[in-house]
Amino acid sequence: MSVAGEMLDVSTRTSTKGRTMSTPTPVNPPSLHQNPAFAQGMVLPPGRTLYVGGQNGTGPDGALVEGGLGPQTEKALRNVLAVLAEAGTDAEHVAKLTIYLDPSVDANEAYAASGRVWRSRTAVTVLAVAPARPGALVEVEAVATVPEA
Repeated sequence: MSVAGEMLDVSTRTSTKGRTMSTPTPVNPPSLHQNPAFAQGMVLPPGRTLYVGGQNGTGPDGALVEGGLGPQTEKALRNVLAVLAEAGTDAEHVAKLTIYLDPSVDANEAYAASGRVWRSRTAVTVLAVAPARPGALVEVEAVATVPEA
């Protein structure tokens, strides 16, 4: 498999340059659109995997933040970052984000808010679904690796 200009042996997680992969590695086939905001796929290294449950834009009291989609998206992503940090990992180790948006919102507002908080490039899926929580306009899930200590 070719990853970022190197051949990757998926069974041993080593590249043709002899490096062991320790973070998720983007997979972007040249035959697909090369989007600077996300990867088409991610290869995870062996070890521990963290699945971050759906995070809404809520504060420590459980109440949704005010201000609409932008503030809710920023807070939901910050909540994901808090779970990552608690598990001993960070955004660089996230292989996939799934973002669920209320169908009534403008996704461009969520994209702009995401860019203010999330600086790492990863695989992303955005879906329009009815919110499970009344008033929630966004929910974010993540899959990440947790580096060995």
